[in-house]
Amino acid sequence: MKHSWKITLILLAMFFIAQLLGLAVINAYSNKTETFFNSTTNQYENKSISQLPPAFQLPQGFKPIDFVPSLIISFVLAIILIFILMRFKFGALIKVWFFIVVIIALGLAFNALLKNIPVLQGELVKGAINYSFFISLIIAIPLAIFKIYKRNMLVHNLTELIIYPGIATVFVPILSTWTAIILLLIISVYDIYAVWHSGFMQKMAKYHINKLNIFPGFFLPNADQATKEKIKLLREKYKNNIPDKVARKQKLKINLAILGGGDVVFPIIFAGVILIARGLLPALAISVFASIALFLLFIFARKGKFYPAMPFLTAGCLLGFLVGLLF
Repeated sequence: MKHSWKITLILLAMFFIAQLLGLAVINAYSNKTETFFNSTTNQYENKSISQLPPAFQLPQGFKPIDFVPSLIISFVLAIILIFILMRFKFGALIKVWFFIVVIIALGLAFNALLKNIPVLQGELVKGAINYSFFISLIIAIPLAIFKIYKRNMLVHNLTELIIYPGIATVFVPILSTWTAIILLLIISVYDIYAVWHSGFMQKMAKYHINKLNIFPGFFLPNADQATKEKIKLLREKYKNNIPDKVARKQKLKINLAILGGGDVVFPIIFAGVILIARGLLPALAISVFASIALFLLFIFARKGKFYPAMPFLTAGCLLGFLVGLLF
């Protein structure tokens, strides 16, 4: 077993909560059908209207299958860009990148709730930003500051629960069932290579944690009882602000339990696509089976070893999808 039962259950609970929040936010943004009279044809017709903020709405005639090559190219370019920024130690630029993404993702998630308030439904910037989304961004900014620049563990993990539903809302409308499955398979292959062959994922995680003091994913420090007692005494002595030199001298051994953001968001995206295409029960089946797959990975994984989570989560997602077809 990779982590203690306590840490395992906390990570699992956060993963599942994020999945449920993701489905709620995606459902809030699902297209609504309105009936209007077409004066040209003299007939009543149905029109699908996007609920996303104007800046995130897709152009008319967009086909999900057309986006697959662009999505793959964008993903590859993003990985290359991160590698270059890490290689040349542009840590400040990476932080700014994360800061902007966090604000937008939190803003989209909060807007799913605020957009239904009548007084906030007007457009602040025509064709780009409405009042509810603007206020959502204002709420997101202080949370992003605490998350990226203040390093508060509670704020970090709580915002992680909200960030991935916000990110998923951008990707769900551009994917069909089959393109979502293809995406899961591609990400799984990449994850296997990046963790078990190139070691890129481990290097990136260590760089984010040690150099940038940020981590895109759930992050839980853990220590044995003796270390916890030392930390408690040092906090009392230094008034909760232990100097780095003192911490290094004490050789405090802190274990880290992490779950990458990609491992959280891709199951949300797939479940969201199925939610729009087939309904709530099949989508819930995917979230449940993905959580079971993650639990089994935690149970059978060994301490001190790194595992690519996406192949296991993809298997859980696809099994949940097959079970969901029964509904």
